[in-house]
Amino acid sequence: MVDAANGERDLASLVVPDIGQLIKTGDQWEPYQLIDGGGAVVAPVAAYLAELQAASCAASTLRSYGMDLLRWLRFLAAVEVPWDRATQVEARDFARWMQITDKPIRVHWRRRGDEGSLASAGQGASSYGLPAGTPNSVTGKPTPGRKYAASTRAHAETVLRSFYDFHLEAGRGPIINPFPLDRSRRAGRANAHHNPLDPFKHERQGRYRPRTPKRIPRRIPDEKFDELFAALKWNRDRALLAFWVSTGARAEELLGADQHDADPGQQLISVTRKGSREVQQLPASPDAFVWLRLYQEEIWRKGVPRGRNRPLWWTLRRPWRPLNYYAARAMFARANDVLGANWTLHDLRHTAAYRMVRDPGLPLTDVQWVLGHRHLSTTQLYTTASRDEVITSVLEHHERQAKQDRTQATPPPASGYNPDSLNILFGPLS
Repeated sequence: MVDAANGERDLASLVVPDIGQLIKTGDQWEPYQLIDGGGAVVAPVAAYLAELQAASCAASTLRSYGMDLLRWLRFLAAVEVPWDRATQVEARDFARWMQITDKPIRVHWRRRGDEGSLASAGQGASSYGLPAGTPNSVTGKPTPGRKYAASTRAHAETVLRSFYDFHLEAGRGPIINPFPLDRSRRAGRANAHHNPLDPFKHERQGRYRPRTPKRIPRRIPDEKFDELFAALKWNRDRALLAFWVSTGARAEELLGADQHDADPGQQLISVTRKGSREVQQLPASPDAFVWLRLYQEEIWRKGVPRGRNRPLWWTLRRPWRPLNYYAARAMFARANDVLGANWTLHDLRHTAAYRMVRDPGLPLTDVQWVLGHRHLSTTQLYTTASRDEVITSVLEHHERQAKQDRTQATPPPASGYNPDSLNILFGPLS
């Protein structure tokens, strides 16, 4: 794999094997396990995930970190380097490989037997027949591309650097972290000796960490939201959208609610926050509770289990199962297909935040509390005008400019010119 003449690895012909997997165990002491190609648990990863759990990281965080470690271990298997013998050369090549290679093709389990499903997926086309990266005509959001996003590569670099820092402290692994800090930071930490009166500088942390573009939260315009809401078929789906867009809760937070968490009398619903894991009551719109009651009456007649400690959201077919995030996302995708849009469930949270921030009677600190943001600067992101608002404002500017040009009087000709001759040459002057 490595050219002996110049020490360079041939990444163009590198084939990364699809070995190992990250499995969900259902055990609260070890929610996820990383399994190698032989079916054995990868002990260094298990120790690191236990450290994350001790640091109060959620199970979803463990899954996210585990997926990055799985990708890294697969790359090391392709270059035939053990995890504890990796150097900065492997880290550099891994960063280059993630930047240039295509993401692996994942065919939906329902289409695995269809002919041409793998070929169509490899062409990088979206579900609407658009090439990857093409802006959607309804939302303006680009379709997913075939390459790894900069945010994905940045997350992987942070995870792997933290993974090797953990084992370095324990005296395991390589004696030098394969994922070093930026050269400007080798002498100390970021923002060392920072003056509290000055703003923090944007210092890059990792040497191989890519620059990620600043994201502007996207909201669903009111008229598009009405169309999206009308495309739903079931009262359960209408209740979910009404709660998401009125409370600003994350999708997983609302889906984890039990039946006793809904309090229609106080117009509140309790959710468990993603970061702090604390239970917080959120105010919701009256319409949300109306749709919730209609949905509950329907499913209770069908035989869905009732009880204060039972889940609030269920599947609509037997066998009855609690509604999880992936099923809710599939429901939302079907509504998107009707409109040809590519909104996401998280866009509903952005929409709720924009609506609350635009209300002059609602203080920004109240919006911060509802959204569960730790810093007020995160909430202030929603004060930025959205793409649609900027486009509308600029188009109105062009219209005012055109109207001003039409109404502006043409100056009279200078002295010495015959107006009749000018009219013959250039036409009547308005």
